[in-house]
Order: sequence, then structure tokens, then C-alpha cells
Amino acid sequence: MEARTGPEAYLDGYEQILTDAAGTGRRPDRRQIDSRRASGEQAAEAGLSLRSCVAAHLSATRRHWPAGRTSAAGADHVLGAAEQAIDAFAEGYERAQRLAVRQEAADRREFVDDLLHGRSHLGRLAERAERIGLLLSYAYAVAVAEGAEPYDDFHPVTRQVDASLVGRFGSRNILITTKDGRIICIAPGDQTDVLTYFAKQAHSAINVGARIAVGRAKGGGGGVAHSYEEALSTLELAARMGFDEPVLKASDLLVFPVLARDRQALADLVHTTLGPLRQARGGALPLLETLNAYFDAGCVSAEAARTLSLSVRALTYRLRRIHTLTGCDAADPAQRYTLQTAVIGARLLDWPARS
Repeated sequence: MEARTGPEAYLDGYEQILTDAAGTGRRPDRRQIDSRRASGEQAAEAGLSLRSCVAAHLSATRRHWPAGRTSAAGADHVLGAAEQAIDAFAEGYERAQRLAVRQEAADRREFVDDLLHGRSHLGRLAERAERIGLLLSYAYAVAVAEGAEPYDDFHPVTRQVDASLVGRFGSRNILITTKDGRIICIAPGDQTDVLTYFAKQAHSAINVGARIAVGRAKGGGGGVAHSYEEALSTLELAARMGFDEPVLKASDLLVFPVLARDRQALADLVHTTLGPLRQARGGALPLLETLNAYFDAGCVSAEAARTLSLSVRALTYRLRRIHTLTGCDAADPAQRYTLQTAVIGARLLDWPARS
């Protein structure tokens, strides 16, 4: 007898179920039902479609329709047995598919974690990346978006952003994923329009509390991980410094990591330059906020006064008080640099809250 292939290869035992139902009216027992479920799982693992398998079962039912048995009872026995058998087959098929989907999701999550943290062997990581459309021989940049709530791969906001990018750029060499409640876009570093479009779409979809940071393009085995860490550091810096811009580029903020690199020297500068402000009535914080507003306004007194809801006269008085206490004149270009650097350091170190 010629071996059957395709969907017909997973009909073993089904014909006997039909024969029993036609001859005695017996329904399939537990062993036969379990066998049908197992066949369904095997068909799914073999990559066959459920539609073709059901069609094969219906063809077999027609071939095994009892000759000369046309009574309603006989037909009901055969159809009832076929219904149970096909239902068990479909149940096994769907179970195998669910397991495959869960396994695929777990494999993807493991890959994303390894890619963002550079934990896997480069050769194996590159092979896994190529299967989802990334070529790690390129230099990649990573953009990270966060909002007021956490996001996962199935969140409507994530799916909306993903659909927007795929619709415009396709999925080749671009990956949208999530990590720690943030939405992440990984794209070739020379395709800045992709990251710009991602930032625009993410900001629009997240809306409330949206903040996006873009790391610099990095090559090499750990390029994606380095760019990702840089984007995270930029988000942290933005929160600490109180930046209001919704989209921040790490390349525009390189001075801050440089300042923070030698924390001891920065702390000495802050305490030496701004420490005397503690002697002011009300403590150092009001005068420090005055300096922040003054420097953020480009040293324009009228604009700084509006930001602080003060009169220009009151602002000028505060600046004179700062000069008296610190010995640094914010209006003097030579002294302004030291004072402004100390103010930036105070933000980075959360001074004076953390002394």
C-alpha cells in the first residue's frame, strides 16, 4: 500500500472510527480521541494548514459513508463520530499552535534581552538577529520612549507605533520592541529618518508624559547595547535636570556625562561655589532656582523674572545677594562660566537635597 503524504498522513485511526460508527453506532472512545488530538498536534508541527486537514477528514468521511445505510439514525451516528474526531484533531492542532506562539514569544524576548544587554556570543546573536531581519554588521542606534504607564509588546500603543513604522519603512533592519515598560526602536544609524519618525509617532501615541531619548549610532558586537544604555542615561538625565523637551538626543547632551564623570571634583565645585548660599534666609534653594531660571533664559533678566513670577527689581536683588554670598557675579562673563557649571552640577547631584 502506498504511503500517504500531506494531510492524509494524519488520518490514521479516523477510518476505524467511521467504520465503528457505521457498523455499530459506537462513538470514539477516550483512546481514539487522544489519538486524534495527537495527530492534530503533529500536523501543526509539520506546518500543515488546519483547513487542508479538515478537508482531508471530510473527504475520508465521504469515502467511508456506509453503503446502503441511508436512515437518519445511521447518518447521525457517522456524523456524530466525525464531529467528535475532527473536534479533537482541531483541539490538538490549536494547542500545538499556542505552544509554538508562546515559544516564539519567549525566544524573541530572550533575544531582545541579550541584544540590549550584549550578553550572548556575537556569532549566535548575529544569527538570531538575521532571522528577524537585523544585520548586526551595521551600526545601529536605539531610541527609547516612555510615558505615564508601562508598555509591553501587545499594548495598543506599541502596536500602533509598530504598524506606523512598518507601513512607512517596512520591517527589514528595523525592530520595535519593549523593555521595562518602555517602547524601543532599533534602526540602522544612518537611517535617522526612521528614528525621527519613531519619536514623532511615539510622542503622538503616548501623548501624556511622553519622553523619547535617542542614543548615538554604535557599531561592533555591542553597538545596540551601548546605544540603548546611552538612551536610558539620557532619559535619566532629562528627569534629573528637568528638561521639558519631549525628544532628546544623547549627542546634544554630551557635556553632562563629561561633568558627571568625576563626581568628586564636581561635588567639590558645587560645595565650594554654591555652599555659601545656605546662609541666605530661606536656604539655598530659592537662590539656586533663580540662577537656574537666569541661565535658562540666556541671562536675560526680564525673561527670567517672568519665569519666576518676580519683578525685574526682585530678580536683580537676588542676583546681587548671590554675588555677595558666593563672590561670583552672574553678569561677569569670566565668573559666569564657573557659576553656571556649578549650577549644572547641582542639578546632576540633586544638591542641596543631597548634600
